[in-house]
Amino acid sequence: MQAMHLSARVGRICESATLRVTRRALHLKAEGVDVIDFGAGEPDFASPSVAVEAARQALADGFTKYTQNQGIPALRLALTRRFAERYGAPWTAEQALITVGGKGALFETALALFESGQEVVVHTPAWVSIPEQIRFAGAAVVEVATRGADGFAVDPDRMLAALSERTRAVILNSPCNPTGGVIEPEAIAAIVAGCAARGVLVISDETYERFVYDGLAPYSAAALAARYPETVVVVGSFSKTYAMTGWRLGYLLGPKALVDAAAMIQGHSTSNATSFAMKGALAAVEGAEPDVERMIAEYEARRDLLIPKLNALPGVRCLPPRGAFYAFPDVSACFRPGRNGSIAFAERLLDEAHVAVVAGDAFGSDDHVRISFACSRQALAEGLSRIERFLGAE
Repeated sequence: MQAMHLSARVGRICESATLRVTRRALHLKAEGVDVIDFGAGEPDFASPSVAVEAARQALADGFTKYTQNQGIPALRLALTRRFAERYGAPWTAEQALITVGGKGALFETALALFESGQEVVVHTPAWVSIPEQIRFAGAAVVEVATRGADGFAVDPDRMLAALSERTRAVILNSPCNPTGGVIEPEAIAAIVAGCAARGVLVISDETYERFVYDGLAPYSAAALAARYPETVVVVGSFSKTYAMTGWRLGYLLGPKALVDAAAMIQGHSTSNATSFAMKGALAAVEGAEPDVERMIAEYEARRDLLIPKLNALPGVRCLPPRGAFYAFPDVSACFRPGRNGSIAFAERLLDEAHVAVVAGDAFGSDDHVRISFACSRQALAEGLSRIERFLGAE
C-alpha cells in the first residue's frame, strides 16, 4: 500500500515525551504490572469540591450549550480581577481568552505570532511542547541553556544576547517544568525591559505560578504589564493550581490584538472551552484558595522528603527545586552500558524496576531525568526503594 503523505509541518514535531511515558506506564498497568508513576505531571488531589459542585449544578441547570468563543464573561472577569489584585495588571475581560488547557493557549499563541524566518528564544531545559509548538508554527528555536549547578537560574543578559533581528518572542517558564527553577523577579523585569526596547514579545508560561517553596512569594510577569502593555503575555492553567487536569481549561492574557487573533484561531478549532467546566473554574477562582494552600504545603513536604533521599542514591545529584512539583536530578554518573543516556536509563528503569520517569533528553538535557512528586508519600518511598535496587544491580 502507498504510504500516507503527511504535511511538512507534522514532520517538524515529535510525539510528546511525557505523554509517551504515560502511555507506556498505562500499558504496563493494564497488564497487571504495579508501576510507580513519577512521569505524569498530574496532581493526585481531587478537584476542589466548590468547583465540582458548581459544575454539577451547571449540568443540572442545563448549562450545556455553546458559550462565547472567548469563554464565559464571568470567568474572564474573575481572572483579570485576580491578576489586578495580585499584580496590578491592567487587563480587562476583553483581553482574556479561556482555552482548552494551558497547552491550547500556548499553541494558539504560537500560531497567531510565529512564522517561517522568525526566531523564538527559550531557556532550556524546557517543557517538551514549547519548542515543538514553535517549530510547528514554522519558526526556529533559539536555546539558552541553564545549569543544574545553580538551580537552573535564568540569566537575563544571556537571554537578551540571544536576540536577533529575526526574534519574534522570548518564552519564559517560571516555575519551570521540568527543572523546578524559579526566575527572579529582577531577571524577569530585565528581560521584559530589554525585549520591549527591541519590539520583542515576552510570553510567560505561568502554569505553576502558585507552586513556590521556602517562603517565596508567587510572582507573575503580569506585574509588568501596565508598564509594558504591548510586550507582556501571560499563559496559565487551571490544571495544576486547582487539580483540574481533566477539565482541560487554560487561559491567555495580554494585548487585545493577540488575544483576538488567538480567539479567532480557537473559533476554527475547538470553539469555546467546555461550558459547565468553566462554571467549575469560576467557583475555583472565587472559593478554592484553602484547597490550593493545602496542596502546595503538601507538595513542599513531599519535596523535602524526596530530595535528601535522591541525593543519598549512588551517582544521583539534585538541588531542591524552588517551585513546581518536579525534581530534575542529574543521573549521568549512573549511566552504564545498556542504560547509557537518559532515554535508555528511563526505559530500563520502567521495564526492570517498574518506575516511570521522563528522560531529560526530551527537555534538552540528556544528563537528567524528571521525577514528579505529585504523588503520595507512600508512592515516593516505594519508587525510591525500587530505584535504589535498580542502581545497585550492575
